[in-house]
Amino acid sequence: MIKAKQYFFLLCVVLTSLVQAQEISDTKFGKGMINFIAKDSSFSVKFAPRIQSRYQSQWDFDGEEYGDPDLNFIVRRARLKFGGFAFTPKLKYKMELGLSNRDISGASIYNKNTPRYILDAVIMWNFHENFELWAGQTKLPGNIERVVSSANLQLIDRSLLNSKFNIDRDMGVQLRHKTKWGGNFVTREKFSISQGEGRNITVGNLGGIQYTSRLELLPFGEFSSKGDYSQGDLKREKSVKAMFGFTYDINNNAVKNRSNMGSYMTQSGGGLFETDIETVFIDGVVKYKGFALTGEYAHRDADTIEALEADGSTKIGAVVGAGSAINFQGSYLFKNNVEMTLRYTNVDFKEVTRLSDLQQITYGISKYVVGHSLKIQADLTFSQSDATRDYVLFRTGFDLHF
Repeated sequence: MIKAKQYFFLLCVVLTSLVQAQEISDTKFGKGMINFIAKDSSFSVKFAPRIQSRYQSQWDFDGEEYGDPDLNFIVRRARLKFGGFAFTPKLKYKMELGLSNRDISGASIYNKNTPRYILDAVIMWNFHENFELWAGQTKLPGNIERVVSSANLQLIDRSLLNSKFNIDRDMGVQLRHKTKWGGNFVTREKFSISQGEGRNITVGNLGGIQYTSRLELLPFGEFSSKGDYSQGDLKREKSVKAMFGFTYDINNNAVKNRSNMGSYMTQSGGGLFETDIETVFIDGVVKYKGFALTGEYAHRDADTIEALEADGSTKIGAVVGAGSAINFQGSYLFKNNVEMTLRYTNVDFKEVTRLSDLQQITYGISKYVVGHSLKIQADLTFSQSDATRDYVLFRTGFDLHF
C-alpha cells in the first residue's frame, strides 16, 4: 500500500508538470519532454524521462559443454530526470529518480528499510569565473566509464572494471574548476568530500570521511558537446580530441567492502569493522572522425583486507575487494549511424581476497536512430574465470530518452 501511494505521488507530480507546461511546444525529441523558463527568468525546469529495456540469454560452460540458456527480460532502468536553474543561471540543480527494481533495491537498516528512489539530488553553484561548488547527492569524480551517464553507453552495460571498483554516488560537497592554459590546452580539477557510505544513507556517518581528487588533461581542446562524457564518436570529431584523467580516492575508516559500495562489514557483536581503503583510476578517451578509444586502469587496496572482529584477530569472513583491473574499448561509427564496438576487460584480485579473477571480451553493435536518445543495441560477451564457471552472454535492448 505504501509503495502504491509513492508511485501515485510520483505520477501526480509528472502529470501536473505536463499540464502546466502544455503551452511550451518548441522543444524537440532528445532535448527534454518539457523545457520551461519562467517569464521573469527566475527559474527553469527541464523534465526528461527515459527507459532502458533489456533481453539477455546466458549459456554456462561446465568444462565440457554449454548448458541450456537462462533467459531474462528486464526493465534495466526507468528514470525521471529534472534539471534547470533557480534564482540565477549560475545556480543549477539536478534531480534524478529511479523506478526500476535495480534502481530502488538495497533497502536495509541503514536507510530505514526504504526503497532507494533518489539517484541524484544536487545543486551546482558557479560562484566565481570557472569555479563551481556542488552540494548534495551525486556521482563522485571517479572513473570515466562510471561518470558517463548510463544513457550514453555504446554497449548494453558497463564493464567488470566498473562493477568491481567504481565509487558511484555519495552525499557531500565537490569543488570543480576548469583552467585554460593557452592554445587548446585545458585542464579540469575536481575535489570531493563525502560521507563515504554511498547513496540514500539515512543513519548518518558510521565510518570515516571519503576524499576524492581528479585531474583531467585535454591537450587538444574540449570535445564537441562534452563528447568525452558520452561514449562513441557520434559528433565525428574533425580533429583529434583526447582526455586523460587521474583519480585518487581515500575512504578513511570505511565500513563497506568496496569503499562506499558493496556490503557492510558487520561484526558478531553488531559493530562494524573499519579500515582505510584507497582507490586509484587512470583513464583516457580519444576520438577522431567516428573512431573512439577508451582505456581504464583501476587499483584498490586497504590497510586491512580481511575484516576482523572487535578483538582485532578473529576473522569475520568479509574481505575488501582489493586488486586491479584494466578495460579497453574501441569503436567505429559508420555513415549510416551503425557502430561496431569491441571491449576487453581483465580483473585481477589479490590472492588474500580469495575472489575469482575475471576476463571478458565483448562484441557490440548499435544503431543510433536519434543519437543516444533513441537507439537499438546488442552485444555478445565471452567470460572466463579461474574459479567459477565460464559463460557466454547475449544481450539486446533499446533506449528511449526524452
